[in-house]
This record gives sequence, structure tokens and C-alpha cells, in this order.
Amino acid sequence: MDLTSIMSSSDKSRVSMQVDAFNKTLHEGRVQKDGLDKDDFLKILITQLSHQDPTKPMEDKEFIAQMAQFSTLEQMTNMNEGFTKVADRIQSSQALSMLGKTVEIQMGENLVSGKVEAITGGEYPNILVEGKYYELDSISRIRE
Repeated sequence: MDLTSIMSSSDKSRVSMQVDAFNKTLHEGRVQKDGLDKDDFLKILITQLSHQDPTKPMEDKEFIAQMAQFSTLEQMTNMNEGFTKVADRIQSSQALSMLGKTVEIQMGENLVSGKVEAITGGEYPNILVEGKYYELDSISRIRE
């Protein structure tokens, strides 16, 4: 059975976005980290504290410096998450601003031109042109 004849273009687009998001999640889970994150830093600190010699405890200055490093790392992680959310909002806003405008979309060797009829929401917004949904990345030109 051919699914392309059963599913509408909006359903195909929605399923494609869900599959892409799922694959991205799987890929991120398998990718080896380039460096240490805040959880790794906290594990090292706890291990260090639990295995220190009671007759030679860690210097106050060293402990304070390590806690400051941990705090800085956590703040940077939170800022990165915030920037990601802002980038998602900007992309959604950009898609919304295209509503009613004429766009040109490069699909391989074909050039599709038409008015943006609708926009999907979510993490990866798509635009509806000539009855088909397209990703924002495929737009090559926008006109009034």
C-alpha cells in the first residue's frame, strides 16, 4: 500500500517533523561529548570530597574556587538553553512574517513559486505553498 496516496501533505509534513525530531534525539543520545558538563563536574567534586584524607582536608580557597567554577558552568548552561529558546522564537516569528508573501522554493532542480497560505507551529515551522508544506530552509527568495 502506498502511504503517499493516503496521507495529506500536512500529515506528511507533520510526520516528517516528528521523525526528524525523534532521530535528532536518538543521535544526541549516542554522540560522545566533547568535554565535561556540569553533571560531570559535580561528580568529580563529590568523589574528591568523599575520598579526601581527613587529616588533610581540602583548603577553603580550593573548595570555594571549585564551587565558583561549578556555579559559572551552571549559569553558562542555563544561558545556552535560553538562547536556544530565543532562536526557536525568532524562527517561528520569521515564518509568521512570511504569511501572504510570495516565496520561491528550490526543490532539487525544480523551482516552486507561490503565496504562503499557512504556517505550522512547533519547533520546526513549515509553510504551505501551492498545497504542499516546505521547510523554511528550502526558501530561496521572498517577495511582497
